[in-house]
Amino acid sequence: MSPVALTALAVSAVVYLRGWFALRSTSTRIVQPWHAGSFLLGLFAIWLALASRIAAYDHHFLAVHMIQHLLLMSIAAPLILLGQPLIALAHALPSSLSDGAGRALRRPATYRLGTALVAPLWCWIAATMALVVWHVPAALTLTMQSHAWHAVAKASFVVTGLLFWWPVVQPWPSVPAPRWSTVLYLFLAMLPCDILSAFLVFSERIAYSSYLSMPGHTSLSVLEDQEIAGALMWTVVTLVYLTAGTIVATRLLSPRALEAV
Repeated sequence: MSPVALTALAVSAVVYLRGWFALRSTSTRIVQPWHAGSFLLGLFAIWLALASRIAAYDHHFLAVHMIQHLLLMSIAAPLILLGQPLIALAHALPSSLSDGAGRALRRPATYRLGTALVAPLWCWIAATMALVVWHVPAALTLTMQSHAWHAVAKASFVVTGLLFWWPVVQPWPSVPAPRWSTVLYLFLAMLPCDILSAFLVFSERIAYSSYLSMPGHTSLSVLEDQEIAGALMWTVVTLVYLTAGTIVATRLLSPRALEAV
């Protein structure tokens, strides 16, 4: 992981905690300790994917690449959004900057742009495209040969992961409103992952021949590595998405939600 990325993670943690403590000093109902814990766990998941010993084996094993992908898109992204990062940021900034940002966000054009950016359809397309494009053999090989494209791929996993989970978590400034369409949204998002996972698990040919040139690999071990990568995606995505869907459905079936219908 580059020093710039590590610095960005550290600064993000410091800025978030500054805003969180400032907000806690005025209100204990808006943010809870678990919000801060969730945000910091999300940053830790990014560090784990990109700066721990896991990252050292990214170019050697497809299963490690898959672990990174899952940590960034399926673990880190929802944890960060659950931490209500924009509320903390608003209270971490100097009042002049915070007020200016607030006025900018209230402008009709900015509001329309933000609403369009986090529309479920667009978020689903962005996350699916990131999944599909970066698992095309030629694209994955490119990331193995170029540090710049490798960084672009990992950054896109983080960004599209945040976009994908926004309609599900609905952090501020969204107006939380559980919808049955969110359950459908999660189900449809599982389909591309399931297709890719099934291909990797059941394919009898090596999809990413570039791993054949990695030290310690034989043709059989590369195929086994591919099967493990597919199984990891299948298992983790299914567990995470089903858990999120169950939470949404439970809230929809709660007495308070039913009374509001």
